[in-house]
Amino acid sequence: MTTRKLHFNLFLHDTGHHEASWRLPESDPYAHLDVAYHERLARIAEDAKFDSLFLADGPSLFGDVGRRPSGRIEPTILLTALAATTSRIGLIATASTSYNEPYNLARRLSSVDWVSDGRAGWNIVTTAGEAAARNFGLDDQPLHSDRYARASEFLEVATKLWDSWEDDATIADKAAGVHTLPEKVHVIRHEGEHFRVAGPLNVPRSPQAYPLLVQAGSSENGKEFAARWAEAVFTAQPTIEEARAFYEDVKRRVVEHGRDPELVKILPGIVPVIGDTETEARQLDAELDRLIAPEYARIQLAKTLHIDPEALPLDRPLPDDLPDEDEIEGAKSRYTLIVELARRENLTVRELIGRLGGGRGHRTFTGTPVQVADTIQEWFETGAADGFNIMPAVLPSGLEVFTAKVVPILQDRGLFRTEYTGRTLREHYGLPRPVNSHALAAV
Repeated sequence: MTTRKLHFNLFLHDTGHHEASWRLPESDPYAHLDVAYHERLARIAEDAKFDSLFLADGPSLFGDVGRRPSGRIEPTILLTALAATTSRIGLIATASTSYNEPYNLARRLSSVDWVSDGRAGWNIVTTAGEAAARNFGLDDQPLHSDRYARASEFLEVATKLWDSWEDDATIADKAAGVHTLPEKVHVIRHEGEHFRVAGPLNVPRSPQAYPLLVQAGSSENGKEFAARWAEAVFTAQPTIEEARAFYEDVKRRVVEHGRDPELVKILPGIVPVIGDTETEARQLDAELDRLIAPEYARIQLAKTLHIDPEALPLDRPLPDDLPDEDEIEGAKSRYTLIVELARRENLTVRELIGRLGGGRGHRTFTGTPVQVADTIQEWFETGAADGFNIMPAVLPSGLEVFTAKVVPILQDRGLFRTEYTGRTLREHYGLPRPVNSHALAAV
């Protein structure tokens, strides 16, 4: 039995990751606003010993409101509710470095870490798209390279703020009348290209020191950012060959940044559609695809590709004259993934819409529990993944089937934990608690 274990993160996404999941008879189309629904899913994942769960977010409406549920509860607020009804599973919120300020966000995330007793994580995004920019008084989104430059400085400021209180700053000495040692609470005096922040943070250093740092961009800038900062990487890789290449590339960059590659966990997304038989699984997959509204999907695909929807006839392949990735200032890696998928498999626009409807470019897999487990094991043992971002096509049923039928197979094979061995999110991922920079300097 191997000593290396899989890591599983549950990607919560309203009624499921298939865009038509909300149209199934059993789905609740208002689930995305139901706190009790999210609490139930979190407890299912915790009972199965998942490392963490994760909420996507952005500072603008997600997609076309006519196509699927689009509104979202702000994730750090929702996570505080989930913290109260769970005790072990990690809680990861998405927040943008382009449309937040380091002080406010560092305080908010540190607070979630306190509320959850050390289970908070931050999925760091730079946020592509003109819609978000216009919500913050900008005429257009910042350039891709500028967003990542700001993100890197944002992390510098945030980590300085999280370190501004030393771990032993608070002594609460009633007899001496000293609560906190002033010399152990530090101003940071950061002055950079994007931020001027004095500090210190107005929250003491949290149980994990600071939240687990997660990153999800796969462009060149994204991979460099991950190599410098990330402790877990969420990525969309549709084939095992592409996943292995990404895994090797990011781990190499991590080493070049002087970091231990074993302390950066890479988790591709997988969208499992599971049936007791292959026929049953394919029937569910076909039912979901039948419910896709192709006109909505074509408009969304056109936005992603930066072309007019009229240039995308449903029963023809993608046009030859698409922009190069260098011309894209939005989500570069996702653009390239979609175009390469369509070209590689010679898909029509209608077929591409069906493929993207299930997982937006993530690995989709339709099969039996054993076949899903075999696929996960192959990726894990052949250098394609340290674990997976589990993205059920339909919720809650897809999660219930995965935890009841796939997880036990992996546990029996010695690939996944049967009990939690730590309490914090960092402990679940096998990561050390960061040493305070002021204490390190003193040593």
